[in-house]
Amino acid sequence: EETLCRAIYYAHLFDRKVYMTLNTLMKQSELEEVEEFLMPFYKAGLDGVIVQDLGLFSFLKRTFPLLELHVSTQMAVTGPKAVKMLKEEGAVRVVPARELSLEEIKLLKAEGLEVETFIHGAMCYCYSGQCFFSSFLGGRSGNRGKCAQSCRLPYQVKLSGKETNVSKKEEYPLSLKDMCSIELVPELIKAGIDSFKIEGRMKRPEYVAGVTAIYRKYIDLCFENNLQNI
Repeated sequence: EETLCRAIYYAHLFDRKVYMTLNTLMKQSELEEVEEFLMPFYKAGLDGVIVQDLGLFSFLKRTFPLLELHVSTQMAVTGPKAVKMLKEEGAVRVVPARELSLEEIKLLKAEGLEVETFIHGAMCYCYSGQCFFSSFLGGRSGNRGKCAQSCRLPYQVKLSGKETNVSKKEEYPLSLKDMCSIELVPELIKAGIDSFKIEGRMKRPEYVAGVTAIYRKYIDLCFENNLQNI
């Protein structure tokens, strides 16, 4: 708690914002614990929280009225009607489902909420991150913030009881390639997207810093060149 509060104060010295992830599904019995957990950070000036659970969303809106609420990609927002409803409920920003096309994201942006989209990092094999694989395999639920990334492991694929892997090399049939949107930066900026999201879970700090620096460089180049392709 003390370390996180210091981090908030330190970030604000450099005019940077700090958002906290609360994007796990909550049990009814846990809601009271949330208030006690979040209050020190709220008082320290936490800039916002990212939420998946609609019940938690409503609870936070009542309990912490000055706190920005951002809708997690795990809420699987895919259309303008959902954005309109969330705007009426008090959301400030929405992170759409990762499966959406740029044209679909533009429709969400037209509803008047801030839109933040993923541009780089690991992709979830399951729809919008709503996966039960880790939970079924080892009791670690991805929807409770404990994903063991079971999809990243090697597996044998069999057809009619026979292995399909002729080379006998390890295969990773469920592990997707990382997203990389560096060439689409001009289009994403023109679409009016407010914030870009770089996925860095279980990544080393050097990886996150390096990737962030590269995107910062090319975003700035876009503006310097009047959003022409780079």
